[in-house]
This record gives sequence, C-alpha cells and structure tokens, in this order.
Amino acid sequence: MSRNLPATPALEWSYAPSREASEIVELERRYGLFINGKFRAPASKKYFPTINPANEDLLAEVAEANATDVGRAVKAARDAFEDGWGEMPGKERAKYLFRIARMVQERSRELAVLETLDGGKPIKESRDVDLPLVAAHFFYYAGWADKLEYAFPGLDPEPLGVAGQVIPWNFPLMMLAWKIAPALAAGNTVVLKPAETTPLSALTFAGLASEAGLPPGVINIVTGAGATGAALVEHNDVDKIAFTGSTSVGKQIATALAGSKKRLTLELGGKAAHVIFDDAPMDQAIEGVINGIFFNQGHVCCAGSRLFVQESIHDRFVEKLKRRLSTLRVGDPLDKNTDVGAINSAEQLARISELVEAGQQEGAEMYQPDCVLPRNGFWFRPTLFTGVSQSHRIAQEEIFGPVLSILSFRTPEEAVEKANNTPYGLSAGVWTSKGSRILWMADRLKAGVVWANTYNKFDPASPFGGYKESGFGREGGRHGLLPYLKGVG
Repeated sequence: MSRNLPATPALEWSYAPSREASEIVELERRYGLFINGKFRAPASKKYFPTINPANEDLLAEVAEANATDVGRAVKAARDAFEDGWGEMPGKERAKYLFRIARMVQERSRELAVLETLDGGKPIKESRDVDLPLVAAHFFYYAGWADKLEYAFPGLDPEPLGVAGQVIPWNFPLMMLAWKIAPALAAGNTVVLKPAETTPLSALTFAGLASEAGLPPGVINIVTGAGATGAALVEHNDVDKIAFTGSTSVGKQIATALAGSKKRLTLELGGKAAHVIFDDAPMDQAIEGVINGIFFNQGHVCCAGSRLFVQESIHDRFVEKLKRRLSTLRVGDPLDKNTDVGAINSAEQLARISELVEAGQQEGAEMYQPDCVLPRNGFWFRPTLFTGVSQSHRIAQEEIFGPVLSILSFRTPEEAVEKANNTPYGLSAGVWTSKGSRILWMADRLKAGVVWANTYNKFDPASPFGGYKESGFGREGGRHGLLPYLKGVG
C-alpha cells in the first residue's frame, strides 16, 4: 500500500550576519588640517561633515582648507624639502617607508574598518584588497629609495621638490599609497588633498606617519572640496601635480597648467572592454565579469563596464550571468558576507540613476536581481543591460556604478573595433583558451592595461595608467618613480 509523502522543501541557504566591530575605530569629533607635523585649525574657520553612506550617520567634521591653508602646507613641504629630506641618503628615507609599511600592516584592521565606514565599500574588500596593497606599495618603494641610480643608470636622478597630489574617493588609502610612496622614495615632499567624501583615512594615515617619526612637513594633508584642490594645483611653489579622478576635472587641470613648468600626471576615467571568446572557461569568466564590474560597487576607473561576448555563446553566457547576479549579497558593508556595499554619495547615486534611466529610454533591456535594499543610505542594485548598441549613453559614458552593458561580436577583428570605439583607454580584459589570441588582442586593444583570463589584479611592481582621455603617466613599478625625478625624463 503506497502512501503520498509530502514534498521535500527546497533548501534555502542563507548567511548569518558576521559584522565587523566598528568600535575598533576611534573617531575624533572634529579634524583639523595636517600641516608641518601637527593637526591645525583652518584659517578658513570652516568645517564640513563626512558621513557614512550606508546609513547617512555623521562620522566627523573635517576642516575645509582655503588658499591660505594650502599656502601654509606648501611652505611646510618646501621647508622640509630644503631642510634635509631632499638630500637625505636614500637608505635613510627607506627606513621611514619601511616603518610606515609595517605600521599599516599592524593597524590594517582598524584602517580597513575606517575605509568601509567612510566610503561604503564591503569590509572584505577593504581588508583583503585595499590594505594589503597599501602596505605592499610602501614596502616596494622603500626598496627603490636607495637604488635610484640603478633604476635609471647614467642619468643622475634628483627629486623635483614639492608634489601636490589630489586623490579620489573610490580607493582613498590605496590612492594615497600610489601617490605618496614613490614621491617620498624619490626624495620629494608632499601636499595631498583627499576627496571631500572620504578624508578620514588620509588624516589617520597622517597621524600614523607622524608616529613613525617622519620629519614634520614631509607629508601634509589639506582637506576640502574642489576649491581646495584648485588652490593646490595653481600654487606657484608646487613642482609636480598628480591627479586621479574624472576626465572632466583632469582636462581643467591640464588647461590650468599649460605653459607652466610643473610636471603633471593624470589617471582619469575609463570605459573598459571585457571580451569573452567562445572558448573561454565560462564559469571562471563569469566570476571575472562579476569582479570586473561589481567590485567596490563599480566605483573603479578600470571597471569592465562594457562586456563583449562572442555571439555563439552570448545567450547562454548572459543566462548564467543573471543567475550569478542573483546570488550577490547587497547590504551592510561591515558584514563580512556582503558583496556589494553602499554607493559613495547621494550625488553619485543620482548620476548612476540618470544613466540607467537613459539606458532604458534608449531601448536597452535592463535586468536587476530581486534584493531588499536598506532603508537608509545610498544603494543601487547590481544591474546589467542587454540589447545595447554602441551609440547608447550607457555604452559610451563612464557610469562609475554597478551597471554592466552587454554587447556581442562575431570575430576577433569586430571585438577589437568595438572595444576601441571609446574616447577612453585605461584597461581591458580578454578571456580565451588560446595564448596566441591573447597576445593578438593585447597588441590591438588601445588600453594601458590588458588582463588575460583575470581582471582587477594589481601589483606594486606593475605600472598602471592609460591613453587618450584616460590620462597619461604611470603609477606603480619603476615607471612610477619617473614623474617625481628630474634628469630622467
């Protein structure tokens, strides 16, 4: 006698919350400017709030530097350069860089939580990507500090003097390391302006550098918005400007410095092509695409935001990608299970929303997985578009958010033509089982960095930078020393 047994319910996997403790970070109520080795009140007497984008809670008030404050910081940097840092033996400068690198490692948990609180990125990215790379860059350039004559044999390299550096909000501490480490290794002093939405890690780093015994004035941090950056760029006693940020601001800086004797490097926006051939290992390529566009909420200048899939596998690849999208966990950035955190600011969320709406109006088909977004803070679901044409705004403009445009191609030649159909030229990715095809594509893709069967892999020994409207100059590697030395250009 048979019996009707109840159906076995489908197993539903869920993750228990695993929240990193925010109490490890001790925030000041108000931060001053770090000038000549001390935190100082701004001459402007103005402060602005910095908030947690995941819940819009106030984190701290930060000084707003005006031109007078910038002038004080530049003078401190010039005095420190002339008082000994510029002529200090490289092996002595290296000791400071090594000490800073070790202290970053020792305080990496605290610094990772701070990056997540101020910027909204998932803690596992701050912890496992940003902080290890920060320490690695200081270790790497500490090694070069006493070997400059071997890096550029026969050229007698000398430091430029005072470097003015302006960094963005997507990787605050990592961009600081990319800028400060080679500048100090080459014998320069620095005035750095962090982004107004993410100033806290730079200010904390300033205190760390002071604890490491770095002479006063070698590093100075001035906080503020665009006017503060402009004052630094235009200051007559700055020898070198390094900027990472939007292409539009980069063009303004290039125009302002035209005809001057200041050195300039620009690392600007991107609209990277991620090319998937029909012989690519599909599951690995799916993970590469996810990492390429949804890492750090798509707040990445080299994000693989344009996906080109060979026509013969297009439909199957897109279906698998949609299924993978549905497994991404969006939410509290301090939860170690979170894959996609908060958008950095209300302004950036509005920009993403505008371009996504434009994509729908222009006829592309949008897909977003079901997920519950937190009620407070700035959030956007992981998004992909199919049916995209080259003329669509979402295929041409940098969105800087978790939005992927998918196009198809038939031949390698068509893939190259479509991939290069952009004013940008920062990065690209290629997935195929054929090594010869990788080399063929890399020769023809107009991008400063081409990843093969991987994406978003960085190493301090490898130079990074772009072409066309993605800027000029390189950061990382021996090449990263060039912009900070005279006699080697």
